[in-house]
Amino acid sequence: MGRRRAWLVIAAPAVVLFLAFWLLPMAKLAGIGAATPQGMDASAYWLVVTQPRYWQSLINTVALSLGATLATLVIALPVSRFLARHPDFPGRRVLMSLLLFPLAFPGVVVGFLVILATGRQGVLNTLSKALSGDPMVLAYGMAGLFIGYLYFLLPRTIGVLMTAVEGIDKHWLEAAQTLGASPWRRFVDIELPALTGALTAAGAMCFATAMGAFGTVFTLGTRIDVLPITIYDEFTNYANLPVAAALSVVLGLATWAVLYVANSLAARTARGN
Repeated sequence: MGRRRAWLVIAAPAVVLFLAFWLLPMAKLAGIGAATPQGMDASAYWLVVTQPRYWQSLINTVALSLGATLATLVIALPVSRFLARHPDFPGRRVLMSLLLFPLAFPGVVVGFLVILATGRQGVLNTLSKALSGDPMVLAYGMAGLFIGYLYFLLPRTIGVLMTAVEGIDKHWLEAAQTLGASPWRRFVDIELPALTGALTAAGAMCFATAMGAFGTVFTLGTRIDVLPITIYDEFTNYANLPVAAALSVVLGLATWAVLYVANSLAARTARGN
């Protein structure tokens, strides 16, 4: 009984927080989404799943988030391996500080930096005009948003993967090298399977962050057709609470579905290895 009471005392704050800040708000959100918008004869959920513009916004959001996630993992993996394998190279601390510095920036600042780099008055456009005479502006569309996502996803991913690389047993790598395995074979047969969990966790973090990112896309322009901006428009500009709530639930379910599939595939791969 004493242990049970102690467990209840410890678990009670977590249960209260779960009910107050997740379950009850989510139930309320789902209930609002089931309401019928003014001037409509169907629930907001039915409106969301039958209107092509909402589907297009969802597809854009998922595709952009998946692309940014994959690109982040491809870039972060070799950088993380290098930093983990060379702890004593000159300038490592400075480089680490620069790589992790974007963690201090909110999404609005990231969007502003993208504009300074690839906007109408940005560095890229200035160089393009000087070299070819043609303008090159990326900031105010999907390309600019993709760059912004990479900017704030890479530091988080590098930190996760560096820790995982440092945890790989070097004796396995040394044994494989002694047996004549090439660097590529050592990476594929030893390192990559050992990093599957970290890659999956980092990918899940990147995808979930990109799906819900708002500050960056809002700074770059509200005409970019992704779901967070669509939800903002329905809630703020049109005061359409049922549709905004339904889209929020759809965004959460879509994120959960992709993460579930990714984790299932990763678990199956791990069992196969």
